[in-house]
Amino acid sequence: MTPQQMLLVAGIAVLVLIGIIVVFATIKYFKIWLQAYMSNAKVSLWSLIGMGLRQVNTRVIVDGKIMAMQAGVGTDPTTGITTRRLEAHYLAGGDVPRVINAIIAAQRADIDLDFDRAAAIDLAGRDVLDAVRTSVHPKVIDCPDPEKSPKQTLSAVAKNGVELRIRALVTVRTNLSQLIGGATEETIIARVGEGIITSIGSAADHLEVMENPDRISKAVLKRGLDAHTAFEIVSIDIADIDVGENIGARLQADQAEADTRKAQALAEQRRADAIAREQEMKARVAENRASVVLAQAEVPLAMAEAFRQGNLERWTKNGAE
Repeated sequence: MTPQQMLLVAGIAVLVLIGIIVVFATIKYFKIWLQAYMSNAKVSLWSLIGMGLRQVNTRVIVDGKIMAMQAGVGTDPTTGITTRRLEAHYLAGGDVPRVINAIIAAQRADIDLDFDRAAAIDLAGRDVLDAVRTSVHPKVIDCPDPEKSPKQTLSAVAKNGVELRIRALVTVRTNLSQLIGGATEETIIARVGEGIITSIGSAADHLEVMENPDRISKAVLKRGLDAHTAFEIVSIDIADIDVGENIGARLQADQAEADTRKAQALAEQRRADAIAREQEMKARVAENRASVVLAQAEVPLAMAEAFRQGNLERWTKNGAE
């Protein structure tokens, strides 16, 4: 066999192999391709074959493209949902169906959410579909959260010393523009709790707060507590408010008791000092007495010495004369 014939046979074999691959690929992907074609999803057969070689789930991509086209969110060739973008998001580990459902829900609710932002939110680990739902239907957060905090109420003390125990309900909706990198619900709860405690602490009397609990909500809302968070605070409502202990009176009683103990300690110290002073004076008296006795004991010795030296006899004669 000549070299030309060998090349011809090899070429025919390659063509046959390619044809067999095309036939098997057509048989495997024909149903999916036909479904996409009939839905105006515009997914070519070669794209389906390429997805199979790249180990991409073709059913997920095609279903996502069909949903987008049927919902009217994938028609823009520049910013729309293309097959390449869906495949790239899938390979990056994203949840394609959830992203498509979120975009559709946002469109129905007239919320500005394109594919790039939705994909970024999804890849950031946030539930983009739940975020859209929360934007449409705000959710209520307990402050404090009973599931994450052992305390059921917030405790704050007014200027008159009376404690108030409060439970608040915070209504929030998702801020999609700050969802990536924005603080979570825990930050909202902490900031609202801090604002409530500060507002009560600035009140002169606890009765003012009891009469107008909405003043707390208004004061807290003015602080802009939702800055740099993934949520926007819609309202803050006081669900429950109770009077606790009179901490001011208890502190005053404790202070009075401490002052009493201090006065008693000072008095005891003065008494101890007086006793010590008395004992010291007694010791000095005894010392002086001992000195007198010692001086009296030296008189006979001095007289005896005078007799020996004859001074006492001469002194007596001189006195007699």
